[in-house]
Amino acid sequence: MVEHNKMAPRSNFRKFFLRGLAILLPTVLTIGILIWAYNFVQDRIAQPINSGIKVVVIRLTPWPRLPHELVILPDPLSPDLRQIWSQTLNQKAQIAWEAQGYSTQWLRRHKRQVLLDKWWNKYAIGMDLIGLFVAVILIYVVGAFLGSFIGRRLYHRGEELLRKVPLIRQVYPSVKQVTDFLFGGAESRQTKFNQVVAVEYPRKGLWSIGLVTGDTIRKIADRVDAPCLTVFVPSSPTPFTGYVITVPKSDTIDLPITIEQALRYTVSGGVILPSSQRIGHDGHD
Repeated sequence: MVEHNKMAPRSNFRKFFLRGLAILLPTVLTIGILIWAYNFVQDRIAQPINSGIKVVVIRLTPWPRLPHELVILPDPLSPDLRQIWSQTLNQKAQIAWEAQGYSTQWLRRHKRQVLLDKWWNKYAIGMDLIGLFVAVILIYVVGAFLGSFIGRRLYHRGEELLRKVPLIRQVYPSVKQVTDFLFGGAESRQTKFNQVVAVEYPRKGLWSIGLVTGDTIRKIADRVDAPCLTVFVPSSPTPFTGYVITVPKSDTIDLPITIEQALRYTVSGGVILPSSQRIGHDGHD
């Protein structure tokens, strides 16, 4: 009895710890993925766009305006003035200025860049969103263009060229398959998978969920002498990989669930069941 009482707190701790982990882990992982995605877009897409916006502002607008002492500087600078103004530059800027032949125009542009950076950093939280907003607009424009007849032709032509480049042709098709699956939407997935079935795989007595991709090769159907289906059996928890098998249609069971439900079932390792297929369910959602 004493040993049983000692084991109870330990058992309760494990039960409650696992329960808390199961509740918190999906939320923590979701937040972590969102933060990672935001940082990736911010660093790899938004920041280069913001840098381009700064260049456009410096080259095409008179703002920010320079102090008077910079406006009246002669060109070229005398050695004394060159030494005085070089002291206002860091080492990297001094090297760049020297490469430009101590140009007064370059010095003015650099000082305007410094003023713009100070102003931008002052309102960094709002200004950095400009790059994200422009990125969203550009992605939308590219998507709309590629949806047109000319865009589709150019896109397919570009893909053909990429598939001929060494190394890229080994990586690009797999990456494209994943992105098409993730972002192509239900309509895109529906064109690849049109039915969910259960098949006895990898052996008799073991049932796996498969996605029908279409009919099979004629030679196989002739040999079996019965209608056959080509079925993709996705792996868990990564449904982008799996096995393609051919089975007689009579050996499959049609499942009344959507492709998205089948994929959620596979990704979750069988934890997320379609509500209509739970044992004891009356068939009404």
